[in-house]
Amino acid sequence: MTTPLPTASSPSPEALAAAYEECRRVTRREARNFYFAFLTLPARQRRAIYVAYTFCRYCDDSVDAEGTHAEKLQRIERLRDMLAAAYAGTANQPLFIGLADMASTYGIPQEYFQEVLSGVESDLVKTRFANFEELRGYCYQVASVVGLICIHIFGYRNGEEARRGAIDLGLAMQLTNICRDVLEDWEFGRVYLPQDEMLRFGVTESDLGNRAVTDGFANLMQFQIDRAREYFASGRGLLTYLPPRSRACPAALGLIYGEVLNKIEAAGYDVFRERISLSKGAKLGLMARAWLTGPLMK
Repeated sequence: MTTPLPTASSPSPEALAAAYEECRRVTRREARNFYFAFLTLPARQRRAIYVAYTFCRYCDDSVDAEGTHAEKLQRIERLRDMLAAAYAGTANQPLFIGLADMASTYGIPQEYFQEVLSGVESDLVKTRFANFEELRGYCYQVASVVGLICIHIFGYRNGEEARRGAIDLGLAMQLTNICRDVLEDWEFGRVYLPQDEMLRFGVTESDLGNRAVTDGFANLMQFQIDRAREYFASGRGLLTYLPPRSRACPAALGLIYGEVLNKIEAAGYDVFRERISLSKGAKLGLMARAWLTGPLMK
């Protein structure tokens, strides 16, 4: 069943402007790769995307910040309550004032935001994935659904094809994050690399804890990188279903995340020594490339 769109709550222009500005500040401070890609969007769409990003940031922080298991679950429930209030037209917190407005403006179903919350909640109860099918379901909730939110903001045609492209692009980006963040996730007690694939390549959790770049680990990482690239190739089809002015944003994200994969390979798959990242100049260069090529696609 589809949840109705938010009821218009008519916040004051000042409150709404403050809500969007708060989300812009959070995005600029935290977004790293995303912020540069968002700059390619028209101002109205950009501020809506800032809200979507900030919602996801709040969700991640609710489970990654210090606290007991019960406290983290309470944070997620609080976010659920505030999401429900936004869709009921009674939001009183800046993020959710902005969310109510952007969701109403762009017709974004509440279920998408609920999926994201369910995905991050699963981090508290599921820290291992038996196989890729299990992992794919998690990636859909925390990344692909965000892509579906974004295409509502971008505008799109050929509904099913566009949605499939958004889903695959989200999967590709999340798989890239998993490859890059093996050590960080391990330190949080999570292993997103599928257990059956670790076994196939002879990689143990002790190898992860010991930061060992064995031949098996290198082969396992290459396998993950190849899979991510396949999803990037499929997700690239999304661009043809977007208005020209919106294409540069997902195009830039694809290029930036694809370059992260290239850098992991260039580092010999050593994701333990330091966090693989791109310089600001490299991101701006890729953003310019996306801007020049994305809108020209037929």
